Amino acid sequence: MSALPAPDSAKLDPQARALLDRLQRAGVQPLRGLSAPDARRMYRESRAPLAASAPEVAETRELRIPGPADAIPARYYRAFGAEAGAPLPGFVYFHGGGWVCGDLDTHDVVCRGIANHARCALVAVDYRLAPEHKFPAAVEDAVAAVQWVAKNAASLAIDPERLVVGGESAGGNLAAVAAIAARDAGGPALAMQVLVYPATDLGLVTGSHERLAEGYLLTRDSMLWYRGHYLRDERDVADWRASPLRAPDLSRLPHAYVITAGFDPLLDEGKAYAERLIDAGVRVTYECFEGQIHAFLPMGGVIAAANHAIYRIGQAMRSHFTRRTM
Repeated sequence: MSALPAPDSAKLDPQARALLDRLQRAGVQPLRGLSAPDARRMYRESRAPLAASAPEVAETRELRIPGPADAIPARYYRAFGAEAGAPLPGFVYFHGGGWVCGDLDTHDVVCRGIANHARCALVAVDYRLAPEHKFPAAVEDAVAAVQWVAKNAASLAIDPERLVVGGESAGGNLAAVAAIAARDAGGPALAMQVLVYPATDLGLVTGSHERLAEGYLLTRDSMLWYRGHYLRDERDVADWRASPLRAPDLSRLPHAYVITAGFDPLLDEGKAYAERLIDAGVRVTYECFEGQIHAFLPMGGVIAAANHAIYRIGQAMRSHFTRRTM
């Protein structure tokens, strides 16, 4: 088999390149040498210096969502300037972090930005993490959270006819799975799904996993580390709840806005998922941030494209709901 072409590093965003150079000089420890608690601490400590300033929103409050195990912590955001009590589009958001890392605070700025740009009420979900809670615990929490938000839309000042599910990376994986699960359960009816560089096939077999295996923040070794902590064993790879690209039927799903990054090992599987949705008759808006690396969305303090991506998410949601009312 011939080798895949190397990525054209000249296309790498200069701010992303500067960040990668900075991390290389700092000698960041690879995940394979860390325990899950140490990885979470490193992940958390690395986020704040990279984040943009937190924008003001009209309201935030902590929630506790009844879950299949214990109550699921969540945080509610309401767009700045929104009229108190007026029903807004709702967005159920799942953070990234490889199903092992991340929490409500690591993605707080992203959630505030989406709430403001989309003019929505957003519920960020602190789903159970692996390896303490193996697959499908995170999926079960995601599904429970979507159902709860839909059932409690009135008290959250959310319009149940404009309910969106979304997330980035591992969170994009959970959002895609939650959308399929909602369809199969007969509800809640979702208006849209927002999938930001989603993990869609844990087989890690696409070409981008080979040609972008090293040098662009998320490495193949990191993906293997995350997968090893998340899944119970290799058999879970074939389960569509872990690998939604392998779901037998992707028809009758809500409109999808799919974002990928050009220097991301997950690039090809994100694009493949968008293509399968299109083939299944789902309306899809696909956008690749060609010069970007994985996990750039929370890095708005050092990568300007992150702030533009958050704006684009809001724009996609507003455009979709405007089109539906015309």
